[in-house]
Amino acid sequence: MRDASVPLTVINQIGPEIGKLLTGLDHHVRVITQNRDVPDPWNTGTADILLTGPSVAWRNAPASPPPSWNSSLRWVQIASAGIDGFPEWLLQGREITTGRGNAAGPIAEYVLLALLAQAKRFETFKPLSPEDWVQQASVVKHETPLGSLAGQTLGLAGYGAIGQEIARLARSFGMSVLVWRRSTWTDGEAVREDVQPVADLGTLFERSDHLVLALPLTSETDRIVGAAVLARAKPGLHLVNVARGKLIDEAALLSSLDHGRVAAATLDVTAPEPPPAGHPFYTHPKIRLTPHISWSGPDVLASLGQRITRNFENFLQGQPLEARLDLSRGY
Repeated sequence: MRDASVPLTVINQIGPEIGKLLTGLDHHVRVITQNRDVPDPWNTGTADILLTGPSVAWRNAPASPPPSWNSSLRWVQIASAGIDGFPEWLLQGREITTGRGNAAGPIAEYVLLALLAQAKRFETFKPLSPEDWVQQASVVKHETPLGSLAGQTLGLAGYGAIGQEIARLARSFGMSVLVWRRSTWTDGEAVREDVQPVADLGTLFERSDHLVLALPLTSETDRIVGAAVLARAKPGLHLVNVARGKLIDEAALLSSLDHGRVAAATLDVTAPEPPPAGHPFYTHPKIRLTPHISWSGPDVLASLGQRITRNFENFLQGQPLEARLDLSRGY
């Protein structure tokens, strides 16, 4: 337990809502508000704790600690689940906690929206004239009825909090769920979760009607979805990426879409973000592109604030923190 007579200084770069939560926790805590979008968000003086999140500056941080970096920081709370946008020197030598699982609900809802839109061909229905009404009604009734998620197979690459919430919603629509993850399954775990494990990512692509990428970006997963994996895709596959753009070899995906192996892709993340002007993702007829918004929801910030509050109490009492980073695994 810390010496309560020694004040703690907290740099809050996440937002004023978080700062308000912290000021009432302990009268020996001093909260300083900063902006993570400044050129040097690592300039934290002699602070004890840093609350921060992804930014252009962090993504372009120097490879080694700059002179203004405070190496004595004791704890860094990152708002995002992913740590790929932060330098190694930030992540080493101190407690690191993340926003892992904090936006699982909104992301899962986004995924189900994408799956339903694909199954129901929602984007083909434009404002109708009387003639369009007759034509589209005839097509649906007699030629190509709308699809359904019931009876379809959902593949999940990654099975953390986000994958688990997606699986829960998918099962409520009558889908069967396949899972590939890098960690081993404990006895009976898959049965309890009502999912079917597969041995490798290629098998997941072979057997899925819809496939969601919910993996962290690490050295092992960088461009893990390449030409060889895409060549094994079940014809008509719908690929959804709500994780990180660098999981996918973009050129290989475009080729697979153009040659009809993959039927469609819903991409909430790209590499870089945003794609440069003129990038084919903007206009490709088989790509549904959104600007990294799947995590957004009305309660996400409040949920993060509650976790930070609990962690702050744990930190003050010398107790283990929630959502600690395992640097050896990259998440």
